[in-house]
Amino acid sequence: MSGSVKTPSALSRIVPMLSLVTGAVALDQLIKWLVETRLPFHELVPVMPMFALYRTWNEGIAFSLLKGLPDSGLLALTAVVIVFVLYLWWRTPSDRGIAHLGFALIIGGALGNLIDRAVYGHVVDYILFHTESWSFAVFNLADSFISIGAGLIVLDEVIATLRERKNRT
Repeated sequence: MSGSVKTPSALSRIVPMLSLVTGAVALDQLIKWLVETRLPFHELVPVMPMFALYRTWNEGIAFSLLKGLPDSGLLALTAVVIVFVLYLWWRTPSDRGIAHLGFALIIGGALGNLIDRAVYGHVVDYILFHTESWSFAVFNLADSFISIGAGLIVLDEVIATLRERKNRT
């Protein structure tokens, strides 16, 4: 047995990521429940300069795109995206931990928004960055998970490319 390298089992690699997905979905749903039960609808609740809570509903996908598509179409589209991200996650080598973390966050965020759409027929949004003359689109924690996850995947790709270049020289 000496000289052999122990590789982590598939289960020991998957469990932490599934735990992250589960935790992301649970936290997202808990916060959305609190928002739905405690925040007034379409009323600005200032938290600090340039940041407020503002409960609203997104009946489309990101930035209300495809708002006219029926819920079944949006649910199907979201499910296809989740399956595609799972495929990418499965195809990515296990030593690419940053990418795997990104895939888990994207899936957790997408599932959180999918649950909203399936249960309510819309996605609950509540985070607003704004000034007196400008505001960013209202979003939620699930959207943040998706954005951070995408950023981590891009970061992992940059690191992998730099590592590959370094190994070639």
